[in-house]
Amino acid sequence: MINTPKLTGLISAPFTPMHPDGSVNYEKIKDFADYVIASECVNGVFICGTTGESASLTTEERKNIAETWVRYAGDKLKIIVHVGGTCIKQSEELASHAEKIGACAIGSIAPFFFKPASVEDLVRYFRPIAAAASRLPFYYYNMPSISGVSLSVPEFLKKGAQVIPTLRGVKFTHNDLMEMQQCVNLDHGEFDILHGFDEILITGLSIGVKGAVGSTYNYIPEIYKGIMLAMQNNDIAEARRLQYESVKILDVVIRHGGGVRGGKALMNLAGVDCGQCRLPISPVSDEEMEDIKKELQNTLFFNIIYSRI
Repeated sequence: MINTPKLTGLISAPFTPMHPDGSVNYEKIKDFADYVIASECVNGVFICGTTGESASLTTEERKNIAETWVRYAGDKLKIIVHVGGTCIKQSEELASHAEKIGACAIGSIAPFFFKPASVEDLVRYFRPIAAAASRLPFYYYNMPSISGVSLSVPEFLKKGAQVIPTLRGVKFTHNDLMEMQQCVNLDHGEFDILHGFDEILITGLSIGVKGAVGSTYNYIPEIYKGIMLAMQNNDIAEARRLQYESVKILDVVIRHGGGVRGGKALMNLAGVDCGQCRLPISPVSDEEMEDIKKELQNTLFFNIIYSRI
């Protein structure tokens, strides 16, 4: 296994800013990076993942987004580039590019159209992608709800480590806590297991994860930093209270299209203009945005946003 420090703390999964015509608004990435850095809660960013609408972006757009993030935040945040998709050659190209521009790690979701039928197939698929960035840690982005791939993650880590020397761990976006615990304890905690469900971060921390990747860490990271501190101090009641505060905000997000569509709307409300999502995700109307504002009144969202001004 590659000998690099584990990723710890909060890693945000940024949105991709868009112009009204659906093109990428690269200039807004600097504003986004400045906002995330100013929170002093986030240690890195996992770019061009699900939240970043990677499956709706071209290869060149993904490269340009990665370059822009490294330019504006590479000296202050760890930049992890998601290179996954449905074409292995595209992923190899993106992996090589990430290493060339100075990213600190890469990750990849399993291919979600033609799917691997076994762990061995998944290992064979990832091996050349990881090798294309041979100096960077590689993370498997496990998200069965999107990829449709529900292969054993502990088995993947065991078999993958034998032939992928840069395999560092997994971004575990799944609620199978038994499997997550198996991953956390595999080989005496050798692998880096990153929790991927913001609404149940407290559960991942309770079984030993040290780092987490999430979309809501973009606009309300203070809540999750508080959860982490409370768990470190064995203050379970405070951790539960804060987790429920995040759940109330996420309930609004989910009612308005989920972490990408609804989350992007909240990011816009937080003062970072990310525009709308790229089709086929439908735009949020002015009327719906007013509804979102009203629904957020009984949460901590605006308290946190206004406290930064």
